[in-house]
Amino acid sequence: MSSPASNVTSEIAEKYDRDGFFILDDVKVSADVVDSIVADLAGEYSDGERVIHDGVVYEPTRIQDAWRFNDNVRSVARSPKVMTLLQELYGRAPLPFQTLNFHIGTQQPAHADALHFNSMPAGFMCGVWLALEDIDINNGPLVYYSGSHKLPEIRMKDIGAEARGEDYHKYESYVQELIAREGLQPEYGTIRKGQALVWSSNLLHGGALQKDMTRTRHSQVTHYFFEDCEYYTPMLTTDSETHWRDPAWVTARTNRFSNS
Repeated sequence: MSSPASNVTSEIAEKYDRDGFFILDDVKVSADVVDSIVADLAGEYSDGERVIHDGVVYEPTRIQDAWRFNDNVRSVARSPKVMTLLQELYGRAPLPFQTLNFHIGTQQPAHADALHFNSMPAGFMCGVWLALEDIDINNGPLVYYSGSHKLPEIRMKDIGAEARGEDYHKYESYVQELIAREGLQPEYGTIRKGQALVWSSNLLHGGALQKDMTRTRHSQVTHYFFEDCEYYTPMLTTDSETHWRDPAWVTARTNRFSNS
């Protein structure tokens, strides 16, 4: 049972365990901060080419690690409300290590973060997706599959693929077959500006079809590891060699080159 002062109610804990996600109504980030992120990043998305500059990756649909130059992105990633809640859920201090900012939907096929980011011991990783504007079924909400986090974690070798990015399409096809085989039903993140979706590392999720391409879908994802773990990339790991990670933690202040 949670204490009266706890951020994690029994309802949140039960839902997270059962479904692998929950919606957080208030991350204690002001509307001014949210609006400033949208305005500050409006001209930063690339025109088509993938550009990497000072550790930040600029793409047409997303900017990876804008926390390196934007104080508001960083403040969302380090929201005290979210950090406290995650510590209570996982029993370890959360360590934000990556931000992704979007201005339109990704329409990304379903996947589990556990293939891309994982830890030893396993499972000490999660994502938090904050709506920077109202999200409905037409402007490309998240799609996710309740309870799928309880399925075994998938490795490339499990599906007869090599541990390399070139074989990632085989993983995506396998996940689609898995969803059909397990009879998993999609749910959609049609949430309001300022709400956030918290999901566990093995939850299958992706980007739904953006039906109205004249609209935006401003949002920010922050990925978190947790203290006292080792971190690695399962997609690039084989039986004989582990692809370890040395994360660049989202610092409290701007430091483009910090790994601590």
